[in-house]
Amino acid sequence: MTIINTLIPIFFLIMLGYTFKHLKFPHEDFWKYLDKLNYFVLFPSLLVYKLSTANIQNINGFDFVLTAFISIFILSFLLIVYNKIFTFEASSFTSIFQGAIRFNTYVLLALVDAYMGDEGLVLALFLMTFVIPLLNILCISIFSIYVPNDKVTPLSFIKSVLYNPLIIACISGGALNFFSIDLPLVMQSTLSIMSSAALPLGLLSVGVGLHLSSLRETKSALFVSSILKLIIFPFIIMGVSYMIGLDKTQTTVLVLFASLPTASSAYVLARELGGDLKLISSIISLQTLLSAVSIFVFLKLVDILL
Repeated sequence: MTIINTLIPIFFLIMLGYTFKHLKFPHEDFWKYLDKLNYFVLFPSLLVYKLSTANIQNINGFDFVLTAFISIFILSFLLIVYNKIFTFEASSFTSIFQGAIRFNTYVLLALVDAYMGDEGLVLALFLMTFVIPLLNILCISIFSIYVPNDKVTPLSFIKSVLYNPLIIACISGGALNFFSIDLPLVMQSTLSIMSSAALPLGLLSVGVGLHLSSLRETKSALFVSSILKLIIFPFIIMGVSYMIGLDKTQTTVLVLFASLPTASSAYVLARELGGDLKLISSIISLQTLLSAVSIFVFLKLVDILL
């Protein structure tokens, strides 16, 4: 019941956001600007506040991050081999790749916070610090290889990583913690208040970003990406976690990370770099709906096996 009680409020907020969009409440432009505020201000505030004040001394970070990296590279290799065999259109493959490898940060932190509390949340934030740059590099590399265009230059590639507000926030919060720099109490309180709004608004934005009508134009690529993301990837990360010998808490965070729907920002990258927009929109929507099942199943598996 704990898992169900954790999942229902989160997915209720997502569907509430979708309902608001359908009702055009309060206004279509409102959500666009709110999403930008959350992405550039509120969510980075959460990352800086939590990372700068967290107790990370007891984290076995190397094995934890290594497990995530190995699993991501295994999945990337499987995707490339699969494409060699079945040969999707280049633009479609970039959407399949993004759909299979990226994750929704809002859903991850909301789930970990609700299900595991501060211990799990710190691990999730620590994971994000290293995984977000890697996933950005991999996704942009796939675009540069499969859909070559003048939009992907070495300079734009570096800027996309260095100027990402989530990466900047993770590095800033981690550095403050590592060097034992305490922010003034007034600033900590301000960040705390701002960060409390980030996750619920982020989940509403996930719902607003859903395009369920696009699911009518189903393609085999839609199911390939979703199966790889919601079934194959969690099994891979469970297997690697077992071989490396991670504990239950670390494994649970990684399994949650693997069984999440892909990031809504995948649509933005596809639009900028020439991906299949209808396909990535369908992937985001379908995975968001199905992930409630995948998350429940794999959390149950972790409970049974560990």
